[in-house]
Amino acid sequence: MTDLFSDAYAQALDAADPLRAFRDEFHLPLHDGKPQAYFVGNSLGLQPKGARAHVEEVLDKWASEAVEGHFTGEAAWMPYHELVRDGLARVVGAQPSEVVAMNSLTANLHLMLVSFYRPMRERPLLLMEAGAFPSDRYALESQVRFHGFDPAEALIEVEPDGEDGTFSMAAIERAIAEHGPRLAAIVWPGVQYRTGQAFDLKEIARLGHAAGATVGFDLAHAVGNLPLQLHDSGADFAVWCHYKYMNSGPGAVAGCFVHERHARSDRPRFAGWWGNDTSVRFKMGPRFNPTPGADGWQLSNPPILGVAPLRASLELFDRATLPTLRAKSEQLTGYLESLIDAELHDVLQVVTPRDPARRGCQLSIRVVGGRERGRDLFDYLGARGVLGDWREPDVIRISPVPLYNTFADVLRFARAVRTWRAGDNTPDTDQIR
Repeated sequence: MTDLFSDAYAQALDAADPLRAFRDEFHLPLHDGKPQAYFVGNSLGLQPKGARAHVEEVLDKWASEAVEGHFTGEAAWMPYHELVRDGLARVVGAQPSEVVAMNSLTANLHLMLVSFYRPMRERPLLLMEAGAFPSDRYALESQVRFHGFDPAEALIEVEPDGEDGTFSMAAIERAIAEHGPRLAAIVWPGVQYRTGQAFDLKEIARLGHAAGATVGFDLAHAVGNLPLQLHDSGADFAVWCHYKYMNSGPGAVAGCFVHERHARSDRPRFAGWWGNDTSVRFKMGPRFNPTPGADGWQLSNPPILGVAPLRASLELFDRATLPTLRAKSEQLTGYLESLIDAELHDVLQVVTPRDPARRGCQLSIRVVGGRERGRDLFDYLGARGVLGDWREPDVIRISPVPLYNTFADVLRFARAVRTWRAGDNTPDTDQIR
């Protein structure tokens, strides 16, 4: 019988990994002089080694050219956001004109809702998932209030109907059918942050549009994690951040998608100078002429130092390719799941869907025995350089990222849990790194 917990098994998987060289292109945090088993790419991705050169290029240009840096060289600042446009389009499955790097995620969500949540007395409802990330909940509630409606009546939160807080497509379909005649807009996650469940965006968009609603997605936990086809999904808009799986740094500039059918839309929007058509922008006229496509939703010039690391990340994604990343991701989470099933099921319960098509990199894992026991395990792991993140009351999220995590990392996590269960507070004697 294959020994899943053996060094040889994990090493063989790593040796056969076509992406194994990409790990060397990231800075790995150290613990006692050795790389951590870092499973928190769903919160903050690791720094690509190539990011520094792009940032220093901006700093050098600023030092040597000052304001002229806006207009000189291949990385001139005026069109700088265009340097990431094609790469972003490939990552999210969109046309280049449909994507733009700008602002932060929640700011972009508000800007999109200004245009795509247009409630009326007979159709005021905004539908979302119950248990959404708080920032989304706050944003959507505030939008409902801004338009003069009561969130208790106009904000519809679909309750999970599956085991461990997951949603069936039937539950989503029932909610849309029930509220359809009064439904103005839907905002749904690509991947639910707490459970790690992934959703069929195309089907949700189809159902929402059939009911007469606009449909947008928060892809914070989906971009760089799952292959996406935003254009083909038919979604009206989507928003996301780049500091998780896109490895672009804390507070990195965010991303936004607007479907091409709205490229020349006369929908209301909050306007800014940078969204004005470049052909007339510097005429400084009083009339706003939006740039066609997603660029027309820009307000201000992009933070060049914030966009620079994204260039390094996109270069890695282009080289690795999303199909190859996805294949390894499924292998990593499958291996983690197998280790838990084989020996740790009395300690850990995976709450993320078992079907790989319904999840990405993240496995949300409940610790059997409640919060106190769970925190004890979480702290034990951290003290041994195995880093996940904690979600109340009893869940540890472990996200093996295919660009830089290894099968040896996954084995290290499982061995540490096994040692903790045995009540041994000394480090695991196995030597794999």
